[in-house]
Amino acid sequence: MTSQSSIFVTLSSTAVRSGTILLLPTLGEIFAERAGILNLGIEGMMIIGALFGFIAGFVTKNPYIGFVVGMIAGGLSALIHAFVSITLRGNQIVSGLALTIFGLGITNFFGQPWINRKFTIPVKDYAIPGLSKIPYVGQIFFHQDLFVYFSYVLMIAMWFMLFKTKLGVHLRAVGENARASDAMGVNVNRNRYFWTFFGGLLAGGGGAYLTLVYAPFWLDGITAGRGWIALALVIFAMWNPLYAFIGAYLFGGIDALQFQLQASGTTIPSSLLNMQPYLLTLIVVVAATIVLRKRHIGTPRELGEPYDREER
Repeated sequence: MTSQSSIFVTLSSTAVRSGTILLLPTLGEIFAERAGILNLGIEGMMIIGALFGFIAGFVTKNPYIGFVVGMIAGGLSALIHAFVSITLRGNQIVSGLALTIFGLGITNFFGQPWINRKFTIPVKDYAIPGLSKIPYVGQIFFHQDLFVYFSYVLMIAMWFMLFKTKLGVHLRAVGENARASDAMGVNVNRNRYFWTFFGGLLAGGGGAYLTLVYAPFWLDGITAGRGWIALALVIFAMWNPLYAFIGAYLFGGIDALQFQLQASGTTIPSSLLNMQPYLLTLIVVVAATIVLRKRHIGTPRELGEPYDREER
């Protein structure tokens, strides 16, 4: 393998890891929005998962326990949004923004003793026999850690469940026409609670992966707006789990590229390099909106709308 090929493989492998941080919360938000719940609190849930996952991993010296704790922390924080949005029928936009502010605040408070501490337990990569031998593709996609493989399996399983099972039909129906779903015997609020919690689990998992594997240390505000990028990727993916990985790895590639350029001593100002993912977010949102209009693909019809079965 030439030096240029080696650089390409290394950069692409890093892009997959960076993209996994975004893929997990994007998948979770796709399902929450399919159920009719708009959660703008992804950034808050991610950073909560990042901190408490890091602490758990640091204390137990086990990244897998840390990852699970991070997921649970994200899921529990999502229940705050679910309670306000579903039980109290509050404004989902305001609730989500409040959750983000809450997440940033609580991690700033509890994270002070952990600032600049490093998680030194390495997470091993595993080569999948046969697949890892495929030129280029094998090294990029099939010589990764277990968290990345988990995201592959999750993405395929979620697509299958959403479009090929009765459970997926109920989920989509709740987000399209809650009253009709209720009339057919589907518990709308229970579905919305579960999928909001599920979205929080994956957002917390994305944050935990960031501080346990990709950048194994704690720093205040370490998620750096990735939750907002995940929200944009939901639109890019057109609420389809299979499309989500394209956008996630695209952003992951941009993120990995900027670090590679900075490490190589480029003359491009670091502030411009750091701006790339967010500039790409704007481009993606505009492009995705144009595509959605041309294909007549809309958001879930009752996205952001509270449901009260007593109203007629």
